[in-house]
This record gives sequence, structure tokens and C-alpha cells, in this order.
Amino acid sequence: MMKLLSYHLTGNENVKAAIMGLSNAGLLNEFHVAIASVPGTVLDCIGGIGPFSEIRRRRFDPAIKPHLHIWPWFELGRILALKTGVIKLTNVTRSPFHIDAVIQNFDKHIANRIKQVKQNGVDTIYGYEDMSLFTFREAKSRGLKCLYDLPIGYWRAAQRLLDNERQRWPEWVNTMPGFSDSEQKLANKDEELRLADRIFVASTFTAETLKDFPDKLSPIEIIPYGFPAISNEERVYINFKSGRPLRLLYVGSLSQRKGIAGLFEAVESFGNRVELTLVGQKITEDCPPLNKALKKHTWIPSMPNTEILKLMRKNDVFVFPSLFEGFGLVITEAMSQGTPVITTERTAGPDIIEHGKNGWLIQAGLVEPLKQAIEGILLRPERIEEVGRAATETARLRPWGNYGKELADAISR
Repeated sequence: MMKLLSYHLTGNENVKAAIMGLSNAGLLNEFHVAIASVPGTVLDCIGGIGPFSEIRRRRFDPAIKPHLHIWPWFELGRILALKTGVIKLTNVTRSPFHIDAVIQNFDKHIANRIKQVKQNGVDTIYGYEDMSLFTFREAKSRGLKCLYDLPIGYWRAAQRLLDNERQRWPEWVNTMPGFSDSEQKLANKDEELRLADRIFVASTFTAETLKDFPDKLSPIEIIPYGFPAISNEERVYINFKSGRPLRLLYVGSLSQRKGIAGLFEAVESFGNRVELTLVGQKITEDCPPLNKALKKHTWIPSMPNTEILKLMRKNDVFVFPSLFEGFGLVITEAMSQGTPVITTERTAGPDIIEHGKNGWLIQAGLVEPLKQAIEGILLRPERIEEVGRAATETARLRPWGNYGKELADAISR
């Protein structure tokens, strides 16, 4: 049977689900992460203390413990620098605690492990974008298979699609830092793709963006992520025509890559008929139209995920007009809470939403389709409950475990 090594710097929800699926299928030999806790361990207990809560965010199922390897040094330094306000250590590109340096050192650490794991029978590597260059080089030199997980669309497609936004919303350019990636970093992304024997993506849109790759690629497989658990609490829908405005919620970074300039323009046209709440951090302070718009709406810079889920239940509709997204986990989070979603075709929307049934799909980058979707809800408020309950059922049928199992099955094939 195949023996596999996987790794990820932080281990977010899709990674945790993937690792559980690989473990349950008997494929996982080792999983490497910078920082991790397992319920019942000393490190997990420390994570229960306020200043160290970041540890609990990196909690893994106890079943992973036999396979788990941590290498915390550079990532721990980065977190401490952020927590103590020594921002310079994370902003200067030559600093060992800049995110790119932390990722590169983690990648090199895994590469140094390849010789040993091959002797232990590992024959396959499952790696993620931006942290697989050195590992894949070493693995290929020793005859191991390299499986690649691309969580967001391909960079050449991003530059092509988002360049229109730079022309249309020039005052928002500072909120799109992806255009500042160095030529070397972009070349590294391309080499990772070339070294991959197989590529896994979570949405049809991400797969489509790979058509911009200048060379031939290995086979691409689309496996959508799963949904968070459905709340045990019955969702109560209150008709907003009882004298209050329609409550719209947005969660994500405050970047024009997410289409928020158009969101603000659309909401502005409805006056006091619509109320907008935003949860997310600024990419930059140097964006006057963003700063001006935030003063007109309810803005929450940061909130624990459990509280975000509760907030989703308190709002009528979740709006996510992203212009370039690999998936959009906030979409599945909102749907799991019974909150219907308006999103674009450049997300996982087309893979999990049937327009008008369990959500609404609009064309990315245009304000008018978003306004029409909102107007349609204002005219027929009963649709919120209909579509919201259908969204809940969609989430019920595809828990995170489905994603892990499908990924393991695909790798086994």
C-alpha cells in the first residue's frame, strides 16, 4: 500500500480534513506542521490561556497524533513578533520571521526529511502551494511521487483577471498586494506545478485558471471542500419587512480581490433599506475610499470563528462578491448556519450552489448583478428562509469527512 508524507505550515480546516481522510484510509505515514496541539496534551492546555489561544486554533484530532511532527521555531518567532507588536520582524523580507522566509525554511526542513522517510517506505509526497519547491525537488531526485494541492487560482490568471480591477478602481490598488510578488516567487510557483505528478484543486474555477499555465501540466482533479457541522439550534428567520433593513454580512479581508468596492457601491444605492456588517482586517491603511466606506457601516476587524458563525445566523444574507477565489470557506460556513449566500462564479459557488435554489450566483466584477440580486430579495423576503433551509440541507449532505474520504480515494486510484 502507498505510504504518504504530507505537510502544511499552519494546518487549516481543509488540511485537517485531508489528513484525517488519509489517516482513515491507512495512507498517511507522517504529517508535518509548524505548531499543533492535540486535546489532552500539555500544549493544548497552554492554548486555553488567553495569550496562547493561537495554539488551540491549530488543534488536531487525537487520531493524527501517531503521525504528527512539529517544527515550531521560525513560525513561533513570527507569532511572537506579531503578538508583541514588533512588526518590523515580520515585514522586512530579509527577516527570518517574514512569512515567506518562514515558509521557505519549513519547506527546506521537510526536504531534509525525504531521505529518511524513503528508507521508511514512504513513496508519495502531498504538498501545498508555496511550500513545496525544495521538498518536491528532493523527492523527485529520489524517485518519489509528488502530489500538489493548489488552494487558490493560478497566479497568471489572477494577474489577467484582476488587472481590469486596477484600471477600473485605481484608488483600491493598494488593497491587492498579490501584484507585488517578486519574479522569483512567481517562478517558484511555476516550478512546483511542473514538478507535480498530479494536481488537486477544490473548485472548477481554480482548475480553469490553470489553463493560463504556459506548459503542459499533470492531471488535475477537482474535489470540493466540506461544510462545517450544522448547528443543533433551530434557525429562526424573521421577516425583515417588519420595519428593519435587510441585514447583509461580509466576512473576509478588506481587499478589492474580494470585490468589496463594488459591494459598497451596490449597498449605497439602497440607502436605509439595507444594513451592511463587515468582519475582516485591512490589507493597508493607505486606501482612502475604504476608510471612508467603513465609517458608514458596521465594521469588526477580528472575531473568533465560533462568534462569526453566530453572527452569520443573526444576518439575513451573506454576500461574498469575490473576483478571484480558490474556494471561499466562508461560503460553506454561512450555508451551514442556514444563511443564504450571494457569490460569484469565481469562487466554489458553481460547485456547491444551484442559482435560486440554495443560494445566488452573480457575475464577478459587475455591480449591477449584485444590486439585482439584493433587489430581488427585498421584493421577495420569503425567499431568505426558502433558500437558507436549502443551503442548510446542502451543508448537511457534505460534511468535512466527505472531502477527506474523496481525496484519499482519488489518491489511492
